[in-house]
Amino acid sequence: MTAADRTGPARRPNLLFVFADQFRQQALGCMNADPVITPNLDRLAAEGCVLTHAVSNRPVCSPHRAMLFTGQYPHANGVLTNCNSDTVGAGNYLRQDAHCLSDALAGAGYDLGYIGKWHLDPPDAAHNEWTEGPRGNGRIWDSFTPPERRHGFGFWHAYGCCDNHLRPHYWEGERLEDRIDVDGWSVRHEADVAVDFLTERARACRDEDQPFALFVAHNPPHTPFEMVPEEYLEAYRGLGCRDVLNRPNVDLGGEGAPAGEHAVHYFAAVTGIDAQLGRLLACLDREGVADDTIVIFTADHGEMMGSQGLMHKSYWWDESLLVPFLIRWPGQVGAGRDDLLLSVPDLAPTLLHMMGCGEATPGEMAGRDLSGAFLGGPVERPSSALYLEVGPQAPGGGKRGLRTHRHTLGVVRHSGRPDQYRLYDSDTDPFQLRDVAASEPEVVAELREEMEAWLERTGDPWLPATAS
Repeated sequence: MTAADRTGPARRPNLLFVFADQFRQQALGCMNADPVITPNLDRLAAEGCVLTHAVSNRPVCSPHRAMLFTGQYPHANGVLTNCNSDTVGAGNYLRQDAHCLSDALAGAGYDLGYIGKWHLDPPDAAHNEWTEGPRGNGRIWDSFTPPERRHGFGFWHAYGCCDNHLRPHYWEGERLEDRIDVDGWSVRHEADVAVDFLTERARACRDEDQPFALFVAHNPPHTPFEMVPEEYLEAYRGLGCRDVLNRPNVDLGGEGAPAGEHAVHYFAAVTGIDAQLGRLLACLDREGVADDTIVIFTADHGEMMGSQGLMHKSYWWDESLLVPFLIRWPGQVGAGRDDLLLSVPDLAPTLLHMMGCGEATPGEMAGRDLSGAFLGGPVERPSSALYLEVGPQAPGGGKRGLRTHRHTLGVVRHSGRPDQYRLYDSDTDPFQLRDVAASEPEVVAELREEMEAWLERTGDPWLPATAS
């Protein structure tokens, strides 16, 4: 049975899309990896489909969001790295004329809402008194998004980029001066607002047959890790960093040292996010729209937290590259696990087709419609996904890589010297501790060829310089 069979043209599904910042795949209890407490996410996983190979192709905040909404890779949508005052001059922000997933849904009659972190607009130094203002190094990250740059979202309760999780601020109206300051944890506040939105729209959905789509973007468990309510730390009371960092590839020396201080706080924030997601799921149940709502939980990228002796993101190792992806649509999406290699640009066309709006998919989207993988229809399943590291000052520079089900290929370019390779075999080395590039040159050559086909197809300017 297809989505059209179940809903009919006048009964398209709602969408609740929740994504957290820096929430790694291993931090789902259902993955049996990190020793973390996530009962609501585990329930969602049991009731829906769990993707084991959802990839954050450019594992940094702004590029992920731009790929999510435009269905394009960074070189096409222009967001190559994080949006801040240092990158604005290179045009590193979401274009106002971009035709996004949200624009297409709004044009198809959906009632759209966005809550939380946006991080896709250029900061404006002239209005620092209303935003977070410059940070210690003088760089400005936060920004106000005026209505004409909200890409179809009628309800807006969001901010640009501000990391004060315990005293966040938001904008709802049309004026920069109408800032809303909150005394409390951002995730709980955003859940409060989301529950109000879902309650009101669920009733309108029943009475007026208008579907809704709500995106909720939490900043935690992103840094500052210590900004988490005590109630969620209680579940980890008495545990040290080595109790929660159980991965054999953890190295707390050098760059990985901060993980020793922050690991427990990171997992406490994960548990807090889980608790607030539980409130959203309960609201859908209470309002009687759970069966008519696609629920997705994912993240923009992961967190190394000491693995490979590193912190944070923008790496090709799995702790950074792989993100949670749980999807539930009762009666439509089968429960279980799927090793679908999902890339971020695939999400927009896939969701548009699942929601009965496939004809509204913008032609410039490079992502593929993989809805058949979820709805039981025909689909060409990808065999690989790209990894990208690139900045706006040198769009043809940086690193590239490829993730298949078995292998991770990383390519490092040194000016004037041959490219250097890293190769990891997840079948024999699941924690990616051994670089086997030197001993398996034929695998490197095969994956390099596949990666180059990807780069050519997506128009990545990194490709021409690789010719030997």
